[in-house]
Amino acid sequence: MSIAWAADNELTPKERADGWKLLFDGKTLNGWKATGNPASWAVEDGAIAWVSRGGGYLYTEEQFDDFVLSIDYKIAPRTNSGIFFRWSDLRDPVNTGIEVQVLDSHGKEKPSKHDDGAIYDIIAPRKNMSKPAGEWNRVVITCKDNLITVELNGERIGEMDLNQWTEAGKNPDGTRNKFRYAYKDLPRRGHIGLQDHGGRVWFKNIKIKPLKKHGQ
Repeated sequence: MSIAWAADNELTPKERADGWKLLFDGKTLNGWKATGNPASWAVEDGAIAWVSRGGGYLYTEEQFDDFVLSIDYKIAPRTNSGIFFRWSDLRDPVNTGIEVQVLDSHGKEKPSKHDDGAIYDIIAPRKNMSKPAGEWNRVVITCKDNLITVELNGERIGEMDLNQWTEAGKNPDGTRNKFRYAYKDLPRRGHIGLQDHGGRVWFKNIKIKPLKKHGQ
């Protein structure tokens, strides 16, 4: 039996039945806003593209709590970017959102907490699944209350329990992180965000499946 794959920026009938929804229509930035100059973000060939400095972060107007989020991305060589989620204070994405790093890390033998697919400054990928610059990657982020998992190109590479991050600026293993608040205490609802870090990056097939909270 053949598998029905969706075209770019579309949903299959099964995805629709399972509760997935598109966050990007492939043509416009409807549903998204920028923290800076909106002209710095554009749609190129069916993808959201960073085109110039000054745009700040791009974020969904809608907020989400528990979900499965799937995004395809590609980057230019040496580009640094990120995907933020549960970002609660639009003035402070770094400290009030959780970031999955987007970075040109292909070929690195032992990825760090700052490499592609890492939960930035928190969890290093257990395996480097990053494709070369210019090729599309697919990241799937799942949030279920305190539990976060990250899959990159079909393989789970990281997970965390927010309840273990009880101190600001400190990881459970005693290493330091840069964050002003303990992850345990952050709101578990917020915006999805795409980072302007001064390098060319593209995003497409941005889709989300909201999950029911326990007891609903």
